[in-house]
Amino acid sequence: MSETNPARKVAVVTGAARGIGAATAARLARDGFAVAVFDLDEAACASTVEIIEKDGGRALAVGCDVSDPEQAEAGVAEVVAELGAPAVLVNNAGIIRDNLIFKMTPQEFDAVIGVHLRGAFLMAKACQKHMVDAKWGRIINMSSAAALGNRGQSNYSSAKAGLQALTKTLAIELGPFGVTSNCVAPGFIATEMTAATAERMGITFEEFTGRYATSIPVRRVGAPEDIAQAVSYFAREEAGFVSGQVLYVAGGPKG
Repeated sequence: MSETNPARKVAVVTGAARGIGAATAARLARDGFAVAVFDLDEAACASTVEIIEKDGGRALAVGCDVSDPEQAEAGVAEVVAELGAPAVLVNNAGIIRDNLIFKMTPQEFDAVIGVHLRGAFLMAKACQKHMVDAKWGRIINMSSAAALGNRGQSNYSSAKAGLQALTKTLAIELGPFGVTSNCVAPGFIATEMTAATAERMGITFEEFTGRYATSIPVRRVGAPEDIAQAVSYFAREEAGFVSGQVLYVAGGPKG
């Protein structure tokens, strides 16, 4: 990342109020970016903004439904007005509506596709114009090991697999303009979302993570900071020859 070009110093992270998004926003702030912290509820972004500002960084909370085209455009316009043109976009926003296929409703399927995949498309569309103008940009999409298939997640798995295809297509289309597009695919990460899954299963989070850890070669589950490190790499100046790639951060081989 260039220390002399302010046009490369603004990052947008969606779904950044907590978990992987919050850790990623904080890491990019430490890397020198001013960070726009996007989430559905602007007030929920306050803790992430506070962490960044306490560490000497600059952050902006933006309430935005990324699946809504008008809100996505308006959110990016707010970033441009307050921080400057976005040079890095991290599409992390997501929800889960798990169910087996015979129980899953069309609404549950559409909701997950809408936030993960449609939202990433809309945010990339809104941000890429600024990156193309600057002849420099980084788009980083958050996929998942579930893209390889996962019981009870036909909606989530489809969305995460779609994000990998979107990543590769953006790399082809935007590469000539100095914009890279890459994908991080986490394995099991200890977050509020995975804790909620344990609760639905009626077991403690410690028992839930312990079960998974035994099946992971490094014998532990991941932390949000593990994912933030990978995003930090893709956002760097030095990663300019890496594009269209999917990096599984899962404690062992995937893909």
